[in-house]
Amino acid sequence: MINKYEKKKGILIQKKVTATYILKSLRKDLKNEKGKICFSLAGLNIIIKNTDTIGITLQSWLKEYFNKKNYFYMQPSNTQQFPDFFLDDDKPEEHMLEIKSFNYNRYPAFDIANFDSYCNELKQKPYCLYADYLIFGYTMNDGLISIQKIWLKKIWEITGTSKKYPLKLQVKQNKIYNIRPNSNFKYDKECVFKNETDFLKALLKTIKLEKGEKVAQKWKEEFYNNYEKYYHKNIIF
Repeated sequence: MINKYEKKKGILIQKKVTATYILKSLRKDLKNEKGKICFSLAGLNIIIKNTDTIGITLQSWLKEYFNKKNYFYMQPSNTQQFPDFFLDDDKPEEHMLEIKSFNYNRYPAFDIANFDSYCNELKQKPYCLYADYLIFGYTMNDGLISIQKIWLKKIWEITGTSKKYPLKLQVKQNKIYNIRPNSNFKYDKECVFKNETDFLKALLKTIKLEKGEKVAQKWKEEFYNNYEKYYHKNIIF
């Protein structure tokens, strides 16, 4: 539900909008637009021409975009916490928005989440499973940035499998670090996982491979219990 713009006693009332509304708004406002990242120090002004800082810059820009549009949002006190934004204050956990970006000329290779942190968060807060991921596909040409495409997805719509693991992951020296995206969503192909239970099955199998059967079953039991407490129904996977 979208609240209309209001002013009461000189106080600006922010509009509570959905992630889908934000997606439509961005697609309209960013069409054919170009941006750049500038840095100024000691009288020198330069345009950044590498893509290293585009992700964090887009997130900072989006916050100001929300302010300009008067869209309601909240952020965690610790900016390293999940998610990047809450779009509601009545039930913030049901309106979580995470921001991701990647070079549109390449395969998506952003970190969806740290594997251990996500597993720990999810078993305690099962509603994290339904967070929205707002994904920017950008290009940069001689310092000019264009947004080629924007997606709004759930985690099971952007994840996939790998040869070794049931999930696509960043692995270094046989240790799992981060959950990585599949490329299907970029090309509008069918998702690897049809729904959240398919994703949860893959997550559980990965925990088993990484930490063993006992740890995996304990994780599953805790997730089941907290899911039932919050949603008052069971989820089977």
